[in-house]
Amino acid sequence: MLRIILGLTLIAAVSVGATEVRECKNKPSPLGVKVADCDEPPCVVYKGSYAVMEVHFLGNRNNIKSITATTTAKVLGMNLPYALPEEVSNVCINLLYGAMCPIDKDEDVTYQFNFYVDPSFPEITADVTVTLNDVNGDAITCFVVSCKIRKGATAAKSDSNLLA
Repeated sequence: MLRIILGLTLIAAVSVGATEVRECKNKPSPLGVKVADCDEPPCVVYKGSYAVMEVHFLGNRNNIKSITATTTAKVLGMNLPYALPEEVSNVCINLLYGAMCPIDKDEDVTYQFNFYVDPSFPEITADVTVTLNDVNGDAITCFVVSCKIRKGATAAKSDSNLLA
Protein backbone atom coordinates (compact mmCIF):
# COMPACT_ATOMS: atom_id res chain seq x y z
CA MET A 1 0.00 0.00 0.00
CA LEU A 2 2.84 2.38 0.86
CA ARG A 3 4.41 1.77 -2.58
CA ILE A 4 1.14 2.71 -4.29
CA ILE A 5 0.86 5.93 -2.28
CA LEU A 6 4.50 6.84 -2.97
CA GLY A 7 4.04 6.07 -6.67
CA LEU A 8 0.94 8.24 -6.94
CA THR A 9 2.67 11.05 -5.03
CA LEU A 10 5.63 10.92 -7.43
CA ILE A 11 3.34 11.00 -10.48
CA ALA A 12 1.42 13.97 -9.05
CA ALA A 13 4.65 15.81 -8.23
CA VAL A 14 6.02 15.27 -11.74
CA SER A 15 2.83 16.45 -13.43
CA VAL A 16 2.76 19.72 -11.47
CA GLY A 17 4.22 22.45 -13.64
CA ALA A 18 4.29 20.23 -16.74
CA THR A 19 4.06 21.92 -20.12
CA GLU A 20 1.36 20.80 -22.53
CA VAL A 21 2.93 19.03 -25.52
CA ARG A 22 1.53 17.04 -28.45
CA GLU A 23 2.17 13.39 -29.24
CA CYS A 24 4.14 12.25 -32.27
CA LYS A 25 2.34 9.84 -34.60
CA ASN A 26 3.15 6.17 -33.92
CA LYS A 27 5.90 6.95 -31.38
CA PRO A 28 5.89 6.60 -27.58
CA SER A 29 5.03 9.76 -25.65
CA PRO A 30 6.97 11.03 -22.65
CA LEU A 31 5.47 10.87 -19.18
CA GLY A 32 5.81 14.64 -19.06
CA VAL A 33 7.76 17.61 -20.35
CA LYS A 34 8.56 20.76 -18.43
CA VAL A 35 9.71 23.80 -20.41
CA ALA A 36 11.15 26.55 -18.20
CA ASP A 37 8.68 29.43 -17.76
CA CYS A 38 6.02 27.77 -19.93
CA ASP A 39 2.92 25.89 -18.84
CA GLU A 40 0.91 26.36 -22.03
CA PRO A 41 2.33 26.68 -25.56
CA PRO A 42 3.33 28.46 -27.55
CA CYS A 43 6.40 28.71 -25.32
CA VAL A 44 8.32 31.95 -25.79
CA VAL A 45 12.03 31.31 -26.34
CA TYR A 46 14.60 34.02 -26.80
CA LYS A 47 17.28 34.27 -29.47
CA GLY A 48 20.80 33.98 -28.08
CA SER A 49 19.66 32.02 -25.02
CA TYR A 50 18.68 28.48 -24.04
CA ALA A 51 15.24 26.91 -24.02
CA VAL A 52 15.50 24.55 -21.06
CA MET A 53 13.34 21.42 -20.97
CA GLU A 54 13.08 18.39 -18.73
CA VAL A 55 11.82 15.30 -20.56
CA HIS A 56 10.46 12.60 -18.25
CA PHE A 57 10.19 9.21 -20.01
CA LEU A 58 10.31 5.43 -19.62
CA GLY A 59 12.76 3.01 -21.17
CA ASN A 60 11.00 0.95 -23.83
CA ARG A 61 13.34 -2.08 -23.75
CA ASN A 62 16.14 -3.47 -21.59
CA ASN A 63 19.81 -2.46 -21.69
CA ILE A 64 19.54 0.79 -23.68
CA LYS A 65 23.19 1.89 -23.68
CA SER A 66 22.96 4.92 -25.94
CA ILE A 67 20.21 7.51 -26.51
CA THR A 68 20.43 10.38 -28.96
CA ALA A 69 18.15 13.43 -29.12
CA THR A 70 17.16 14.80 -32.51
CA THR A 71 15.08 17.87 -33.33
CA THR A 72 13.17 19.26 -36.26
CA ALA A 73 11.26 22.50 -36.58
CA LYS A 74 8.14 22.78 -38.71
CA VAL A 75 8.31 26.19 -40.35
CA LEU A 76 6.07 27.31 -43.21
CA GLY A 77 4.93 23.71 -43.71
CA MET A 78 8.49 22.33 -43.96
CA ASN A 79 10.18 20.08 -41.39
CA LEU A 80 13.71 21.39 -41.01
CA PRO A 81 16.27 19.33 -39.06
CA TYR A 82 18.31 21.17 -36.45
CA ALA A 83 21.67 19.60 -35.61
CA LEU A 84 22.40 19.45 -31.89
CA PRO A 85 25.90 19.52 -30.44
CA GLU A 86 27.10 16.24 -28.90
CA GLU A 87 26.90 17.63 -25.35
CA VAL A 88 23.15 18.17 -25.86
CA SER A 89 22.20 15.27 -28.14
CA ASN A 90 23.87 12.68 -25.89
CA VAL A 91 20.94 11.95 -23.60
CA CYS A 92 22.91 9.58 -21.34
CA ILE A 93 25.24 12.36 -20.11
CA ASN A 94 22.27 14.65 -19.44
CA LEU A 95 20.10 12.36 -17.31
CA LEU A 96 19.02 13.85 -13.98
CA TYR A 97 18.52 12.54 -10.45
CA GLY A 98 21.41 10.06 -10.52
CA ALA A 99 20.12 8.08 -13.51
CA MET A 100 22.61 6.66 -15.99
CA CYS A 101 22.74 4.46 -19.04
CA PRO A 102 22.13 1.67 -19.67
CA ILE A 103 18.45 2.05 -18.83
CA ASP A 104 15.92 -0.75 -18.84
CA LYS A 105 12.31 -1.28 -19.88
CA ASP A 106 9.94 0.82 -17.75
CA GLU A 107 12.83 2.58 -15.99
CA ASP A 108 11.68 6.10 -15.16
CA VAL A 109 14.29 8.75 -16.14
CA THR A 110 14.48 12.48 -16.83
CA TYR A 111 16.63 14.13 -19.50
CA GLN A 112 17.62 17.80 -19.26
CA PHE A 113 17.49 19.23 -22.78
CA ASN A 114 19.12 22.65 -23.17
CA PHE A 115 18.25 23.87 -26.66
CA TYR A 116 20.26 26.89 -27.86
CA VAL A 117 18.13 29.38 -29.79
CA ASP A 118 20.50 30.77 -32.39
CA PRO A 119 20.44 34.59 -32.79
CA SER A 120 20.04 34.13 -36.55
CA PHE A 121 16.66 32.37 -36.17
CA PRO A 122 13.74 34.37 -37.57
CA GLU A 123 11.09 35.62 -35.14
CA ILE A 124 8.37 33.08 -35.90
CA THR A 125 6.33 30.39 -34.22
CA ALA A 126 7.56 26.88 -34.98
CA ASP A 127 6.46 23.39 -33.95
CA VAL A 128 9.58 21.75 -32.55
CA THR A 129 9.69 17.95 -32.54
CA VAL A 130 12.07 16.31 -30.08
CA THR A 131 12.76 12.59 -30.49
CA LEU A 132 14.94 10.42 -28.26
CA ASN A 133 16.31 7.47 -30.27
CA ASP A 134 18.18 4.32 -29.32
CA VAL A 135 21.32 3.14 -31.14
CA ASN A 136 19.15 1.52 -33.86
CA GLY A 137 17.32 4.78 -34.54
CA ASP A 138 14.10 3.55 -32.91
CA ALA A 139 12.15 6.19 -30.98
CA ILE A 140 12.12 5.78 -27.21
CA THR A 141 9.95 8.87 -26.83
CA CYS A 142 8.83 11.81 -28.95
CA PHE A 143 6.85 15.02 -28.50
CA VAL A 144 6.01 18.27 -30.29
CA VAL A 145 5.97 21.67 -28.61
CA SER A 146 5.05 24.99 -30.20
CA CYS A 147 7.70 27.69 -29.63
CA LYS A 148 7.55 31.42 -30.34
CA ILE A 149 11.03 32.71 -31.14
CA ARG A 150 11.56 36.26 -29.95
CA LYS A 151 14.42 38.72 -29.41
CA GLY A 152 15.04 40.76 -26.30
CA ALA A 153 16.24 38.42 -23.55
CA THR A 154 19.89 38.08 -22.71
CA ALA A 155 21.80 34.84 -22.30
CA ALA A 156 22.46 35.77 -18.66
CA LYS A 157 18.71 35.86 -17.98
CA SER A 158 18.28 32.47 -19.66
CA ASP A 159 21.08 30.86 -17.66
CA SER A 160 19.28 31.75 -14.43
CA ASN A 161 16.29 29.69 -15.64
CA LEU A 162 18.12 26.37 -15.75
CA LEU A 163 15.93 23.75 -14.10
CA ALA A 164 18.67 21.59 -12.59
